[in-house]
Amino acid sequence: MQSFREIREGGYIYVDKTEIIHHVVETGKYYFLSRPRRFGKSLLVDTIEELFKGSKTLFEGLWIHNQWDWSKTNPVIHFNFAEIPYKEVGLEEALKIELTRNAGLVGVALEAKTLQGMFRELIERTAAGIGQVVLLIDEYDKPLIDFLHDTDQLEANRSVMKSFYSILKGRDGQIRLLFITGVSRFSRVSIFSDLNNLEDITIDRNFHSLVGITQAELETVFAEEIGSMESEYPDVIEQIRKWYNGYSWGEDKRLYNPFSLLNLMKGRAFMNYWFTTGTPTFLFEQLKQRKLGDMDGVEVSLNTLADFNTDRLNMASLLFQTGYLTIKELDGQLCTLGYPNQEVRQSLLDGLLNTYRESEITDSLSLVTALRRSLVAGDVERTVAALNGLIGEVPYDHWNADTESIFTIITVLVFKLAGVEVYTEVHSAKGRCDVLVKTDDYIYVIELKLDGTAQEALDQVIAKNYLQPYGADGRKKLAIGISFSSADRHVAEYLVKEV
Repeated sequence: MQSFREIREGGYIYVDKTEIIHHVVETGKYYFLSRPRRFGKSLLVDTIEELFKGSKTLFEGLWIHNQWDWSKTNPVIHFNFAEIPYKEVGLEEALKIELTRNAGLVGVALEAKTLQGMFRELIERTAAGIGQVVLLIDEYDKPLIDFLHDTDQLEANRSVMKSFYSILKGRDGQIRLLFITGVSRFSRVSIFSDLNNLEDITIDRNFHSLVGITQAELETVFAEEIGSMESEYPDVIEQIRKWYNGYSWGEDKRLYNPFSLLNLMKGRAFMNYWFTTGTPTFLFEQLKQRKLGDMDGVEVSLNTLADFNTDRLNMASLLFQTGYLTIKELDGQLCTLGYPNQEVRQSLLDGLLNTYRESEITDSLSLVTALRRSLVAGDVERTVAALNGLIGEVPYDHWNADTESIFTIITVLVFKLAGVEVYTEVHSAKGRCDVLVKTDDYIYVIELKLDGTAQEALDQVIAKNYLQPYGADGRKKLAIGISFSSADRHVAEYLVKEV
């Protein structure tokens, strides 16, 4: 639910964020917050709206109830870009419709005909007649994100938005609060160049848990639900943490995605809920075009994460802003990114694997499960059979001499999804192997050849001593050479040698 009123009047659970909201509205004026989808941004914006409208009874029992001056109210202008018809009538016309709607809600008549003129008039007349305006803009980047594949339309929408926001400059006396949310942090120059006083609180320790659910909030607010699951899942807290916790924007404390957590409490089953909210086809296609696979452990600067530039897309930044990667470690200005949790890891790897395979069958998990069992058992024959099942559906036009790296990526993604410890391009004294896999009982070094021979691949593993660094390890060590056939589109042959 995204309606604060519906939650409160309906007797539903509300995780009390009003203390931190109070800190936001009392210590600043112009804010921008980026968070992934389904993270509670719209509910936050709706809560702020009810606060400034003076809906006192909705806040009874919450922290802010006795801390707020309910005798003072402010007119609220609220834009939700997810709800305006920019695809049907164009962004400029859609914004004019939304301006007219907001004018009607606050009882203001608009005479201007241009977009800038209407927005300026709405703010000026509302402030003059009622009081300082609270301006709430939710999902501001939707008209941009939806057209990442269409450069011309994206640039047209960006131009409209830049013009739209430009009238906010110099209106301090008319604005009580400006709060903008979205998924992406588009370059300030491209959208908000005139708003030089806009404070980006995306990576700010003071506002880290403004949306999302902390561990303490989980165990306190959902104690009854967790208790009811303990008979079926004795380690329920640890399982919840493993599946759904892990988001961070620079703070040591980790957060849960509310959407996934609430679905768990409702369904009482550990499943991948977040991925079902939307398949980011553009993101997967971009990764594939750049021949990128597993992005776990990538290092970037904070400046990179803060700038989403469509002219030169940085995939680490895109994955971070869309919630597929989060900050695992922060060393000064350098971030190490990784998957927040099992749910997101599975979402990205499965989606990316299916994009590389271009298979009509979009669920790879059954074949991956079979592969995991064979790896754990040391059954190379069944491992290769499962690999064939996943690679055999790759379209014919992918099988050409310059795509050996594609099949290395697919193989690594398969092993990653299988939940085993896997590394790629592992360096040794004499070179680097294609794939290194570790299970509790086995260490596999796998060399892949496209239209070569399995013997060539195996000889390379042996000649370059890829397994030498693990000589003292007690696990059984297997060298595997695999040859893919572009003519038959499957594993032509493989050879195994215990080292």
